[in-house]
Amino acid sequence: MSFAMPDFMPALPEMFLLGMTCLILLLDLFLTERSRVVTYLLAQSTLLGALLLTFTLYEEGRALTFHDTFVIDPMGSVLKAVIYLATFLVFLYAKDYLRARNMFKGEFYILGLFGVLGMNILVSAHSLLTIYLGLELLSLSMYAMVALQRDSLAASEAAMKYFVLGAMASAMLLYGMSMLYGITGSLDLGHINSSTAAMEGNQMVLAFGLVFIVVGVAFKLGAVPFHMWLPDVYHGAPTAVTLYLSSAPKLAAFAMMMRLLVDGLAGLQEQWEGMLVLLTVLSLAAGNIIAIAQVNLKRMLAYSAISHVGFLLLGVLSGTEAGYAAAMFYVIAYVIMGLGGFGMIVLMSRAGFEADRIEDFKGLNERSPWFALMMLILMFSMAGVPPFLGFWSKLAVIQAVIAVDMLWLAGAAVVFSVIGAFYYLRIVKVMYFDKAEPGLPAMSASLDLRVMLSANSLAVLGLGLFPGGLLALCVATLA
Repeated sequence: MSFAMPDFMPALPEMFLLGMTCLILLLDLFLTERSRVVTYLLAQSTLLGALLLTFTLYEEGRALTFHDTFVIDPMGSVLKAVIYLATFLVFLYAKDYLRARNMFKGEFYILGLFGVLGMNILVSAHSLLTIYLGLELLSLSMYAMVALQRDSLAASEAAMKYFVLGAMASAMLLYGMSMLYGITGSLDLGHINSSTAAMEGNQMVLAFGLVFIVVGVAFKLGAVPFHMWLPDVYHGAPTAVTLYLSSAPKLAAFAMMMRLLVDGLAGLQEQWEGMLVLLTVLSLAAGNIIAIAQVNLKRMLAYSAISHVGFLLLGVLSGTEAGYAAAMFYVIAYVIMGLGGFGMIVLMSRAGFEADRIEDFKGLNERSPWFALMMLILMFSMAGVPPFLGFWSKLAVIQAVIAVDMLWLAGAAVVFSVIGAFYYLRIVKVMYFDKAEPGLPAMSASLDLRVMLSANSLAVLGLGLFPGGLLALCVATLA
């Protein structure tokens, strides 16, 4: 029996990421508190290096390696590039916040990099085993990050909730995978797809397996009714960690859904499409309606994220290449907007002061007209106001479901989008028409945070004025 050596080149960014993360882990042991910035700089350099390698290896085609368990394709390469850039911004935004709370430790960056490695494995998974390995590496990193602020009861409670519910969701996903393996005899997504498509008759085991798979994916996305962890974790975790949770992992969850449902279970589209329709309507309704009652900005953005998951699912359940491209466009747009939204909370926070209440933004236009404008751009974009990026992303997914004659679903999405505009516009009203509370600390963020956060918000405007390039890229990667 001969053993064929796999081609390691497609996984070069992941190997580089793993090697550098282990090196940073060792170096951080010998650094003092004053020289901790070295860990930060090395982490940022690692992300840029991995981004360069991913661009270098980019190919139009599709290649499999490691005995067909790892795939490199245009969709994966683009998602990885956005993951690196999003995590780079998270690390940059979080630096001042962590320093002010004595949390500027190597653990944040090391866990963040291990999480990125898990995301990469998820994005390039072509086997049930690879999907589960990537998911658990990402999940374990995020559990630890939520509990990073050890003296915070809220953070500890959030971490426990996340861990328990996350373990349950992982178990359900694994149980569904075991059913798929049992009925197809393979872990390979391509073989599973061909086997399930050829099956006839009432396959009860296959139906149960599909249900457990969809439940696991829905939990990782935060779709209703599997959303119960998301508001509590976003609220309880330090804002720097919430910034991480709300950005790059969404791209990995989208990739996992695409690999499982599209690459592995395309033959069962009629079955999972019906499940996604239910999840979509519930997420749009609950996310937008419950967000109206929130007074904490992090919880409001958490319920906003749930509603955005509903829009994301619109593109996937359409079952067309145009719909998948629209969903990919939407998740990238949401990550850019989410980074800016949580970045504004980080910008206004100080030691002993968390700017996570809506009333903390009162009179922001008087205190800082520029950043009030940046927040206005982000809120208008999330609300779907033209010509900002959020409008085009919502329009793309709504057009995808209209193309497959789901007019009632498109109508529901429009109605809930109008309802959702209320709580976004409330932030704008508070910033521009309410008086600032006396005694609020002055804004003293570092220059790099101010510059990058401004660039982030202006990118939302710029991509909204010229959305064709990003949308064309998403279409090309899924063609």
